[in-house]
Amino acid sequence: MAAAGGVGYEAAQERGINGTYDDVKMKTEIATQLGVQYGDITTTVYWGRVLLTGTTSSPQQKAQAEQIAMGEPGVRAVYNEIVVGPPESAWEMTQDAWISTRVRSDLVFDADVRSGNYTIETDRGSVYLIGSARSQPELDRATQLARYVPGVQRVVSYVEVRYGQPVGAMPPGPSQAVAPPPGGYLDRPSAPPPGPPSSNAPIQVQKLP
Repeated sequence: MAAAGGVGYEAAQERGINGTYDDVKMKTEIATQLGVQYGDITTTVYWGRVLLTGTTSSPQQKAQAEQIAMGEPGVRAVYNEIVVGPPESAWEMTQDAWISTRVRSDLVFDADVRSGNYTIETDRGSVYLIGSARSQPELDRATQLARYVPGVQRVVSYVEVRYGQPVGAMPPGPSQAVAPPPGGYLDRPSAPPPGPPSSNAPIQVQKLP
């Protein structure tokens, strides 16, 4: 996060400045413990809920990384999306960065979505959303926007719907697969970086109850 405007951005989030600080501290602690010995792993934290993405060399290391994250004080839930396999190529990293930027831009400019309550992580074309939504229609809108960004292979949502409750008062639950909307990508004024064509496979959307 850039320093300019950072305080205003954090204050606009439901978790507030204190919640953001706690999440950053937790993220730093987990990332330090994981280091590089468990693979190329990215840690994302929103209000005590931890998302692990990236790659590792074995199922054992993937499980160990999850256990390390779970052992950090204050962690409410861990979502282990680590892939067992080789690290991303330079082109894949460039594509993922472009997708994250595009999804963030689409959320920011949509009046029906409070974009500050969503954190976006993209790994190998999979877009992971974590955060909180004010309502189910808002979450549906956010996942739809991510769904139709060119190059996205699937959208996985670990966003909690508040239904009038503070997010911190809602217990985390298991993900449930939801059928994706029919059709292909929507026409867009811009295009992803040049490279291999993306798959036309249906995009899966997972949501917290």
